[in-house]
Amino acid sequence: MGQMIRQIGPNTTRYYWYPGDKKEWLRALTALAAGGAALGLSYWVTHSWLIATVLGLSTACGIAGFNLGRRDLNAADTLNARTPRREAASAAGRAAWRGIVEGAAAAFAALVIVQLPATGLVADWLLPLVPAVVGGLARQAALLTVRLSHASERASEFAGPDATRRMPGADPDETRVVPADPDATQLAS
Repeated sequence: MGQMIRQIGPNTTRYYWYPGDKKEWLRALTALAAGGAALGLSYWVTHSWLIATVLGLSTACGIAGFNLGRRDLNAADTLNARTPRREAASAAGRAAWRGIVEGAAAAFAALVIVQLPATGLVADWLLPLVPAVVGGLARQAALLTVRLSHASERASEFAGPDATRRMPGADPDETRVVPADPDATQLAS
């Protein structure tokens, strides 16, 4: 939950509460701005509303899908077996809300593309699916990149750039060189 504070008078302060975080609202605005820029640029190049609309909506859905996927995984990482039921239910409610937003964006994009004056199999049946597919793939890409970044962070805890690490239970000043491939030392000896 975000909060804006506005000083009205010397003794009066008004508090405005808004859902979400300011960074997330800026990311959503970035998705809309990038979609609008892609729409304008592609219409300027192609002079086709169909192509421009598909590219603009696909760009917006892709960036929004990436942001929503990243938020889903970060929210899921905070939950564990000891999380209280109220917090777990709250996290599930926010995840459901993000799913509804992503589905509504894909449905809105499909309706906008279908209502364009172009007709035919591709214009009426295939192109309306493109923003939804791009948004879904971007969401999966976000899940994958966040998961891989967590894996690389965990791997860097165990082995630094010089492949040295502290052994558990050892003297804190003592470090040991650990070869990258333990089987290579057995073959060499």
